[in-house]
Amino acid sequence: MTDLKMADAAATTSGAATPVLSVQNLEAWYGESHILHGINFNVNAGEVVTLLGRNGAGKTTTLKSVMGIIGKRTGSIRFGGQDITRTSSDKIARMGVAFCPEERGIFASLDVRENLLLPPVVRPGGLSLDQIFDLFPNLKERLNSQGTKLSGGEQQMLAIARILRTGARFLMLDEPTEGLAPVIIQQIGHTIARLKNEGFTILLVEQNFRFAATVADRYYIVEHGKVIDGFANSDLQANMDKLHTYLGV
Repeated sequence: MTDLKMADAAATTSGAATPVLSVQNLEAWYGESHILHGINFNVNAGEVVTLLGRNGAGKTTTLKSVMGIIGKRTGSIRFGGQDITRTSSDKIARMGVAFCPEERGIFASLDVRENLLLPPVVRPGGLSLDQIFDLFPNLKERLNSQGTKLSGGEQQMLAIARILRTGARFLMLDEPTEGLAPVIIQQIGHTIARLKNEGFTILLVEQNFRFAATVADRYYIVEHGKVIDGFANSDLQANMDKLHTYLGV
């Protein structure tokens, strides 16, 4: 059995009988550019699953496809047992899926409180402001600061905090540690671990596999728009040589 098949078999047996997210033969295009060429992976409830790969491999496009942001896509995307391949992004959001983009999307002219309160609550169970401030004390201190006055780390905290209000329980985080200081990366890691412990499911795109190793249950390697390998965190050391080859580090 290949490593990838073993990873998927472990994913099926270690979690729920039916994955909360199942992506099969996913293809996607930006205009005439064919980006994804048959992506396959599963995510079980309560897991942190990380997509690793070089820049341009198709990781972000995969998240956007799941969220319904990419217009032209084929294959099968099932969430909670329901086919969402052709479902609009607003309906996917109301199913409890949230996407935190790499560019963060903070509104510069709004202060922290306004940014936090801007997204609508789409499902019950979203975090209250007090719960958010418990996760990110820095945001409470900067509550009246405009988006332009926030550091990169504070903007990333705000971007994650904003989707936690909506009631989503399936979070897709795109490069949350990109360009951040080590102390902020550590705080983001603690936040992801805490959210997992509270029952959130997280699909993470990350270049920094050393950070990913502190939070992920499983990994999939994406290259040229395909998943080419996969393994559990418990098998990380045994796969380090391959991982260095895949990521070019």
